[in-house]
Amino acid sequence: MARRTPGNTPADRPAQRQAQRQAQGPANPALAAVDAAVADCGRCPRLVAWRSAAAANAPKAHAGDDYWARGVPGFGDPAARILVVGLAPAANGANRTGRMFTGDRSGDWLTAALWRCGLANQATSTHASDGLELSGVRITSAVHCAPPGNRPTPAERDACAPYLDAEMAALSDLRVVLALGAFAHQVVCARTAIAPRPRFGHGAEATTPGGVAVVAS
Repeated sequence: MARRTPGNTPADRPAQRQAQRQAQGPANPALAAVDAAVADCGRCPRLVAWRSAAAANAPKAHAGDDYWARGVPGFGDPAARILVVGLAPAANGANRTGRMFTGDRSGDWLTAALWRCGLANQATSTHASDGLELSGVRITSAVHCAPPGNRPTPAERDACAPYLDAEMAALSDLRVVLALGAFAHQVVCARTAIAPRPRFGHGAEATTPGGVAVVAS
């Protein structure tokens, strides 16, 4: 019999995602619209094929899991002042669980760090119904589908960029963007029109024309 990860069956997902949004605070219709568009997105044929292939060829550790295998929306406080931006969902992490930075080592690391800072209610992020709530923080990525080799093409990057624009616009209290890695940093700086374009370096800081701090990590 196929094994299903707790909270990751097709019947569970819609109710869980709605419950997560409600648990995170006041509704944000603009963010909800972005999330829905991301989940339904099929703009990039290569990524659509890859995210599905990852589900069909799951490693032994996740054999029988019911993969999300769609665009992965951002997750967190709908009134966030901090936006964490990664590169893209991991093929067997967020592409499997349907929640950003959930179900893999990068998610373990990030969630534990947020918990130590008092920005998360628990130190682990394992599946979509694990009870994780973020306070003042939203997590997203520059590209919302898992890419082969963790390397999106420039065209895929550009196709997904309007979602980041919309997320940032929907966060009216946004004060800081934490970009994880050079790829995310380049995308954030480009989309926010920071000039001159800063070089990536851990701890490097810049400010958007609108006064939002961009920190590289």
